[in-house]
Amino acid sequence: MSTSSMSMSLLQFCFQQCPSPSLSLFSPSSSNFSVTTTNPAAVTCCVSQSQFQPQVSVVNGNVHSRVSERTEIRLGLPSKGRMASDTLDLLKDCQLSVRQVNPRQYVAQIPQISNLEVWFQRPKDIVRKLLSSDLDLGIVGFDTLSEYGQGNEDLIIVHNALEYGDCHLSLAIPKYGIFENINSLRELAQMPQWTAEKPLRVATGFSYLGPKFMKDNGLKHVVFSTADGALEAAPAMGIADAILDLVSSGTTLRENNLKEIEGGIVLESQAVLVASRKSLMQRKGVLDTTHEILERLEAHLRAMGQFTVTANMRGSSAEEVAERILSQTSLSGLQGPTISPVF
Repeated sequence: MSTSSMSMSLLQFCFQQCPSPSLSLFSPSSSNFSVTTTNPAAVTCCVSQSQFQPQVSVVNGNVHSRVSERTEIRLGLPSKGRMASDTLDLLKDCQLSVRQVNPRQYVAQIPQISNLEVWFQRPKDIVRKLLSSDLDLGIVGFDTLSEYGQGNEDLIIVHNALEYGDCHLSLAIPKYGIFENINSLRELAQMPQWTAEKPLRVATGFSYLGPKFMKDNGLKHVVFSTADGALEAAPAMGIADAILDLVSSGTTLRENNLKEIEGGIVLESQAVLVASRKSLMQRKGVLDTTHEILERLEAHLRAMGQFTVTANMRGSSAEEVAERILSQTSLSGLQGPTISPVF
């Protein structure tokens, strides 16, 4: 789904239909935003207040009400690694620089947006805290959202293409041995070696997406072992027949004599902006803040790849300069030129 091709996002539609005055921010003219959910069919447009009576649930051993009494708005950002630095760079380019007094602190501010707290968290914890309403907004990879969100309808993807963190979750098998001539998921599934007594062994850190993918593709005799990091060594060590892991360039797979196969890609991933649906619907100011962040993100992303050229040219008048430039199509640009006198 492209942000530029949608005439009206799902989130805009939902909030336009709701009677509350506080939910009228997205007008029909604001068509530049892309919103999906991990379960689009489950999103309703108007929800009565009775459906949002306070409820208590246990999440990771802690008791949480559906929406806490805090007044500040919380944005969760990745705390470490390439994803963290790229996220900060994007926000800075959008004139939303994160001000962190102490690099060891987990909380920071974005001065340009009032009442907004930034919380640095592990990506999987961002998803979990969006579900428990401890965070209102977050930036994570789509793979992390899919693995730990598990299709929960309360997670709304507000922007699905932040243009960094590109990778894909893929099944990889050895290039040698019994897999030498296996080049597709269908061929892998038809191998006679896999039985109930001797299933295909897959090492992965994606304990939700992995089994779901195999089941959806009809592979019955599969067993998963969970692991983090250095999965590429598992087949060579004899502790797994295949791996299911994130792939960027594929160099690490090739250097460990592994290969991707046709039909083995589980999902494509990049950084996305996610919101808690309950926060958007209920917490004061979250919708306004989301709208402002979206506008800044979209303005920056649309401007990428475009540039302005400024030049001085002699001429007796602005009209003469404009005529000379327009006579050369390679100089006229998409719009312009804009002529300003030099004093």
